[in-house]
Amino acid sequence: MLLAMSSQPTSPYFPALACVVAAILWGLFWYPLRLLEEMGIPGLWSSLIIYCVAMFVMLPFCWKEREGFLQCKREYMLIGLFAGWTNLAFILAVLEGEIVRVLLLFYLSPIWAILLAVLILKEKLTHRAVYSLILAIVGGALMLWHPDLRLIEGIGLADFYAITSGMAFAITNIVIRKMGPTPINLKIGACCIGVIVLTLCALAIVQLPIPDITFNSGILVVLTGFPCMLIMIWTAQYGVTHLPIQRSSVIFLLEIVAGAVSAALLTDEIVRNIEYIGGVFIISAGLISVIDEKSHNIAD
Repeated sequence: MLLAMSSQPTSPYFPALACVVAAILWGLFWYPLRLLEEMGIPGLWSSLIIYCVAMFVMLPFCWKEREGFLQCKREYMLIGLFAGWTNLAFILAVLEGEIVRVLLLFYLSPIWAILLAVLILKEKLTHRAVYSLILAIVGGALMLWHPDLRLIEGIGLADFYAITSGMAFAITNIVIRKMGPTPINLKIGACCIGVIVLTLCALAIVQLPIPDITFNSGILVVLTGFPCMLIMIWTAQYGVTHLPIQRSSVIFLLEIVAGAVSAALLTDEIVRNIEYIGGVFIISAGLISVIDEKSHNIAD
């Protein structure tokens, strides 16, 4: 049902809702990855299996729309490259580093996205959009601030993954937004193929041995690939396709809220008052961006 839906929104609220769902699911995504690693499936192998499962489900839909790929093959190849690195690097980052630090560095992506949208897509940066962006960034900083958190302390491997994943995410959003309402199944397929190709290259370089997959770990990794991963990619790409970059970027910051709350519930971390305040800032930023969008529609 999900994959058969049209890429054209039937309601002006669906794209924003899709971004909210995507942000929450990506904020929770670290947990099954950690479980898989504890079960003996390293990040590269779990990435490969998850996206192979997702691509196996998507294959007939992509094949049916293969003519659309030929019409925009350069754009789909760019999606494969940058979305592939976004997903793979994010997985490796949350496995290698601290969730809080990874999310903070990854969510520099709205800054890259909005700057690219202004420069490439020629989107106008309204005063309300600037206010919402500032609120979102301040809210994210409050959510993730900790006395022991020191960003300028040397960039580790996880930091590199997180920063470059955020940059690739911003570029992916620009490419998807520039393409407009093209077949979303092909965008999902391009993303999955990108992760698979990059992961195979990484496995060939590091030469990780094939892991022993038990019944429980096999079920978990397959379910993470389908339906979870497909829903996560579909909602993210659907939302980005139909929303201005400056609005979708703000909404995606809800991933920080989901990540902090899930870490508090599933680990020994405690949600502090300052984190609740940061969540209020982020939600307020989203509301401002919605008001800004409505005012533009009325003016038009």
